[in-house]
Amino acid sequence: MRVRSLLCGFAVFYFAAAALGATLQVGPGQTYAKPCAAFAAAKPGDTVEISATGNGTYDGDVCAIAASNLTIRGIGGRAHIDAIGMSAQGKAIWVVQGQNTTIENIEFSGATVTDMNGAGIRQEGANLTVRNCYFHDNEDGILTGADPTSEIVIESSEFARNGAGDGYSHNMYIGHIKKFTLRYSYSHSAKVGHLVKSRAEENDILYNRLTGESDGTESYEINLPNAGTSYIVGNLVQQGPTTQNSAMLDYGSEGASNAGNDLYVVNNTFVNERTSGATFVSVSSGVAVAAVIKNNIFVGTGTAISQANSVQAGNFASGNPMLVDSANFDYHLAPGSPCIDAGVDPGSAASGFSLLPQAQYVQPASFEGRQIVGKIDIGAYEFNGGTGVADAGLPQGGSGSGGSGQGGAQGAAGNIGGNGFDAGTSGAASASPTAGSCSCRVTHRQGFTGPLVVLGILLLLARRLPRTHRLLRHQVRPALIIPWSNKFLGGAFLNLIRKGARTRTPAPVRGASVSTDRYH
Repeated sequence: MRVRSLLCGFAVFYFAAAALGATLQVGPGQTYAKPCAAFAAAKPGDTVEISATGNGTYDGDVCAIAASNLTIRGIGGRAHIDAIGMSAQGKAIWVVQGQNTTIENIEFSGATVTDMNGAGIRQEGANLTVRNCYFHDNEDGILTGADPTSEIVIESSEFARNGAGDGYSHNMYIGHIKKFTLRYSYSHSAKVGHLVKSRAEENDILYNRLTGESDGTESYEINLPNAGTSYIVGNLVQQGPTTQNSAMLDYGSEGASNAGNDLYVVNNTFVNERTSGATFVSVSSGVAVAAVIKNNIFVGTGTAISQANSVQAGNFASGNPMLVDSANFDYHLAPGSPCIDAGVDPGSAASGFSLLPQAQYVQPASFEGRQIVGKIDIGAYEFNGGTGVADAGLPQGGSGSGGSGQGGAQGAAGNIGGNGFDAGTSGAASASPTAGSCSCRVTHRQGFTGPLVVLGILLLLARRLPRTHRLLRHQVRPALIIPWSNKFLGGAFLNLIRKGARTRTPAPVRGASVSTDRYH
């Protein structure tokens, strides 16, 4: 019966609305005074919003996060959690045990533990997205476990001065996982450890600034000790004068045990300031697959790549590339640079991954689209090829509530999706079509008593339809239902209603066949 389908549609609507999850508010005057109280109350699918107006009151609020499918974000600025010597389970500020967690606009600092691996985030569940966050002055910024199903994405985030000084703790340390993506981020000034360390099966390191700087004592800028299929595209990589190691990009040094041993280093700008020289790309002798090294700028004393059989083309390794202001990390090409129009088509990887750069890094922790002008240029920047905005076709962050940035990178410059909740101290709110805010807040959770009662009523009505069908058929008007349902649930519910309550049809003739179609 069509009216029965309509009632089923309402049931679907009710339960879909109940499954959307609650939004738990944290901060002064809110339901929860501190984040960990909200995490303890959270259920799968919830969103926890932490107000930056409570910064200072969250210090020492450390805990494990058990629920899965959570979104945790700072609002009204970047919410700051300072460990002040505290740790959850002797591991981190937050130990993330749930699956599929998204963390946005949070600042983590001061994590220290007895084994010198105190992290801002210790990731133990599968799948984590970190966006527009700032990790500084911890023993590890992010430290993850091993999970062959897990994928981790870090974008538009800053890592600074992490490390215990023992060489075993890093700005970020990604364990044996399925895939690691680092993009549009700024990692710098690590204490003896690495700017980026990953044991993932696949590494997509795209359009970042990875710089040791004058105050850093980092070892490797990029360390991929177990190899893995790795795409290193469009990065600014600088080794400072006080580095602990001569290699800048290290690949396979602890045994190329990952399934993929293919390395692609394309359109990066490497700058070495270590006076005794460097190896810009160091590939272990245990890696038999030829690395692809194309369109890179190598500045400073050293060896471009250690692998004799690597495939090299379009690189600039001697002379002055004419960067705008190398001393201040502006690696754009100056007019007249020999790198302009001097690159080669980088082609695609064996997997089909396009090696043509689509973006270029924007300080701090942001990006813009890259358009090829004439022939592709060498290095991380295209001369006069920056679009000035984050292109809609490129991966970028989600939406959030407006606010002004605090700490570290001081928010993005306003041109990256996802930074609508943190416009930065000088940038405007994000112009990304995905950015925005919602004034709707749910501060408590409905139990399942209500849904069960409604379901019972709907089933009772469905059983009585032979008596009430004629009345309902003439009283229910799709024209009144559809705009309301479309507002809240969009096209999916709209189509369901249209199926269940199309134009009115004559009542079935007694004895005639009746359609038994059901909509699931």
